[in-house]
Amino acid sequence: MDTTEALGLLGLSMPTPAYLAGLLLFGVLGYAAYRFGKRSEQPVVRWGGVVLMLYPYLVSETWLLYVVGAGLCAAIFVFRDR
Repeated sequence: MDTTEALGLLGLSMPTPAYLAGLLLFGVLGYAAYRFGKRSEQPVVRWGGVVLMLYPYLVSETWLLYVVGAGLCAAIFVFRDR
């Protein structure tokens, strides 16, 4: 029995490469937003970056990862001056 079969028996599956790419992309964007918000003293950008880094742990679908990530990036951009 290989690892994939063992995970399947437990009801788990490996993430797709597209999911892993989105995880990395939004993690890096979140870290950059956090650092920028901290340096420029913009709490909306700082906390938006934290949310952007952490939300992938709550989302399991690839399409939802990209939709929510794009929405959070847009929200950080729109509300950055508040």
